Amino acid sequence: MATVAVIDYGMGNLHSIEKALKTASPNATVIVTADKNIILSADHVVFPGVGAIRDCMAALQKTGLDDIIKQVAQNKPLLGICLGMQALLQHSDENNGVTCLGIIPGNVIKFPSGTYDEQGNTIKIPHMGWNEVNYTNKNPLFNNIAQNERFYFVHGYHASEVGEEHTSATTNYPAPFPCALMCKNIVAVQFHPEKSQHAGLQLLRNFLKWDGTAESNGHA
Repeated sequence: MATVAVIDYGMGNLHSIEKALKTASPNATVIVTADKNIILSADHVVFPGVGAIRDCMAALQKTGLDDIIKQVAQNKPLLGICLGMQALLQHSDENNGVTCLGIIPGNVIKFPSGTYDEQGNTIKIPHMGWNEVNYTNKNPLFNNIAQNERFYFVHGYHASEVGEEHTSATTNYPAPFPCALMCKNIVAVQFHPEKSQHAGLQLLRNFLKWDGTAESNGHA
């Protein structure tokens, strides 16, 4: 029976993610934990997060979970969600600039203010609500999920300067930005699969079936 560790460092929709994972895979053992040994021994690891990147990095460093995440990233299927995705990158402009984990090449920048959509409406920040996801590269997360499926977003900062080889999907707001990343055995999404109904559950199900190898990539 597969074991899934959801990293608990005091930030994130942990109950919602735990519930969604159990719904997506009833036979999986889902453990919300800060225990380093449990995290390192799990078959899959989920790294969620909401809030400010400065608080996220401070909590990880205080608990030593930053080093644990780096160990997991070497050889285990790892899923970063929302702030967890941003923390996997190198640097964030939020909070006057914060150094992140540096596991995936790329940075995090703020949505520009004073921008407009095609109808001339002012773009609201943060980006909040449902939006279409356009798959640009193969990623095991999107198996059996339609192109341009809608997922739920809540964020004021987004990934930038991520290479095409690591960008799996983009979303327009109004310009395209990377919303799903993949780097070897690591996948990450800016949106919230636990809030994205059937598509989100399918994405989590796909992650739990994935063995972390490039050979199992692809989406239908």
